[in-house]
Amino acid sequence: GTIHLFRKSQRSLVGKLTHEFRLVAADRRSWKILLFGAINLICIGFLLMWCSSTNSIALTAYTYLTIFDLFSLITCLISYWVMVKKPSPVYSFGFERFEVLAVFASTVLAQLGALFILKESAERFLEQPEIHTGRLLVGTFVALFFNLFTMLSVRNKPFAYVSEAASTSWLQEHVADLSRSICGIVPGLSSIFLPRMNPFVLIDIAGALALCITYMLIEINNYYAVDTASAIAIALMTFGTMYPMSVYSGKVLLQTTPPHVFGQLDKLLREVSTLDGVLEVRNEHFWTLGFGTLAGSVHVRIRRDANEQMVLAHVTNRLYTLVSTLTVQIFKDDWIRPTLSSVPIANNMLNLSDHHIIPMPPLKAADSLNPITSTPAKPSSPPPEFSFNTPGKNVNPVILMNTQTRPYGLGLSHGSAPYSGVLNPGFGVPAMGVTQGFRTGFTNAPSRYGTNTRGQPRP
Repeated sequence: GTIHLFRKSQRSLVGKLTHEFRLVAADRRSWKILLFGAINLICIGFLLMWCSSTNSIALTAYTYLTIFDLFSLITCLISYWVMVKKPSPVYSFGFERFEVLAVFASTVLAQLGALFILKESAERFLEQPEIHTGRLLVGTFVALFFNLFTMLSVRNKPFAYVSEAASTSWLQEHVADLSRSICGIVPGLSSIFLPRMNPFVLIDIAGALALCITYMLIEINNYYAVDTASAIAIALMTFGTMYPMSVYSGKVLLQTTPPHVFGQLDKLLREVSTLDGVLEVRNEHFWTLGFGTLAGSVHVRIRRDANEQMVLAHVTNRLYTLVSTLTVQIFKDDWIRPTLSSVPIANNMLNLSDHHIIPMPPLKAADSLNPITSTPAKPSSPPPEFSFNTPGKNVNPVILMNTQTRPYGLGLSHGSAPYSGVLNPGFGVPAMGVTQGFRTGFTNAPSRYGTNTRGQPRP
């Protein structure tokens, strides 16, 4: 076979992952994420053991929030990796959609965990097991402390953007109503509770509160069913918090236009259409490339005498304030011209029902009568109006498309007339046969103006 001396060896999947991990590890901020990830794994291991010893499904549902924190840390690492990577020929728009995909996958997995808790809780309602509260309260505070410490210590740019851009969850709406009432009494708390709380901090506090109530009711009355009820409540809060984020990130993956930029885009497109030289703006398409990054493409039709580079600069300057990744295609206006035939036309080449033929008769002597017009041509006078004895008379016939439909069933001939019969002085009208005269529809009509029907000169 052929020996390629300078061919690069193909890396395996593990080798590629190792190379990309080294790129991320080169940033010192990533070491903080890796440290929190290691502590998170240790915490998840202890919580799962305590869930098994206490037989509490509510604590299991709360542990799933700690697993979600691990997914958020991985998303943060992917965000650092995206900042390091440069666009490539394969990924010409960059790698920003990877962090969108990471957010979407994390929120969907959290919702799947919530559905699993709901399924297990429905089975426990039929046969409620005994709950041991020895490590229930300890596991609750350990999970709460670690979740809050992770959320407040690590700045996760993708989840921070999604939590603000996505629609509010039902838990946030209820807490916002309660916060307005509290802030009406104590105005100093408005900076904490308003306009809306962080959804991740809110669900951590609400889940810990549900577990504390579960612990007290089991210790006082041995009411084990409250553990199942708390698990359902935590699962519903998890599902309601993650669902708006999944919808928002899913719309970004589907390349939809954000609704909050519709008005700004319409205003910018109207400004572009009024620029000097711009005739039309069409085929515009704008979509969200990543979190906070808008991409788009537009076609601009300009005048034939306009400067392409000048129009391109003005259009880009107007749209770049909102669209960071923009593709503009400039093309000049072009008029549609009729096709000129420069070859002899056969008798059966054209269908007269589809074309108009404008015949040009050959040049005749200047002293002969013109059969087309009633004004005789004189050598000393210029060619009369409507006469074909003008410059350009030897130009070949101009063939124009005719899209009008001729009525059938009227006894008229629709065949193609011979081309030689069309050019003689007694040429026929295309829709009435080749033997008819120019000014009448009778077959015995004279072919010259100035003679009567019997061939006698008219007085």
